[in-house]
Amino acid sequence: MSAMNLSRFESVTSRYPSLRIAVVGDFCLDRYLEIDPERAETSIETGLPVHNVVRIRPQPGAAGTILNNLVALGVGEVFVVGLAGEDGEGYELRRALQTMRGVRLDHFIQSPDRHTFTYTKPLVLEPGKPPRELNRFDLKNWSPMSAALEDRLRQAVRALAGRMDAFILLEQVDAPDTGVLTRGLLDELGALARSHPKLLMIGDSRRGLRHFPPMTFKMNRAELTRLLGVTSGLGLQEVQQRAAALARKNGHPVFVTMAEQGIVGASPDGAAAHQPSLPVRGEIDIVGAGDAVTANLAAALAAGATLAESLALANAAASIVIHQLGTTGSATVPQIRELLVVAD
Repeated sequence: MSAMNLSRFESVTSRYPSLRIAVVGDFCLDRYLEIDPERAETSIETGLPVHNVVRIRPQPGAAGTILNNLVALGVGEVFVVGLAGEDGEGYELRRALQTMRGVRLDHFIQSPDRHTFTYTKPLVLEPGKPPRELNRFDLKNWSPMSAALEDRLRQAVRALAGRMDAFILLEQVDAPDTGVLTRGLLDELGALARSHPKLLMIGDSRRGLRHFPPMTFKMNRAELTRLLGVTSGLGLQEVQQRAAALARKNGHPVFVTMAEQGIVGASPDGAAAHQPSLPVRGEIDIVGAGDAVTANLAAALAAGATLAESLALANAAASIVIHQLGTTGSATVPQIRELLVVAD
């Protein structure tokens, strides 16, 4: 059941075109290789099967998935703080970013010292069947970022301070200091959060948020479990209690996604809310659902939504995204409106 009526929905989402949001973190290139199994061959040289690619589909991934969702929502300006290599993948990523409405690349750095973070995803397309992904090929950086690049990123964050309605931080890499959100840049962002206490700043990291400064945390249930250092799984009631305690400690809201059980949100005053997931409407692909939640939480909260309203919007967006197969999807305001079926 939605926490919003139609007038509140329109009131919140009508503010999206005036928002300015910075996305800071690990932008990668999602390169989809669409394979036609009808054109399968066997290599004469090796005797191994050959997958013939009939289409290459590049799009921004990781932090770029959050950006895709902000653009789909009609957010006025989205400022990219990230980096790529001076390589073919970097060219493809920048070109994809340049085509997106409202995206500002003033602080998107390209350097010959780094590889462009890339996920190459072979997809077998068979008539009448969902796309089938084969083993993925990843291109990452395994050495720490240089002090010179880190300093350029710190300067970018400082340049945007005071001009944004929200900052979204996304860490996609597993090895510390090999991505954009190094310890130095997190220190810079922590200082920014302290000097602008009313600025919305949302952090999300696949490594967990233990090393992040206090800000609004978004995580899944497994990440909350690791952060708390508990060994057993957490039920819904305990997730609500633990999220509320963490929100009180940090002085900022906490959001926890729980897959088929929906989303929990907690505020620093100790209040917690739960939004159940929406029914599944066919085949699903969960890739990108968490990033859709992050983008929608940021846009909704920056536009003045309550905690419960932001949960409803983010939950609906995630439901839309998981039903988009063979891609890392996004959700538009009209799609969310239709799914929520809100009325005065």
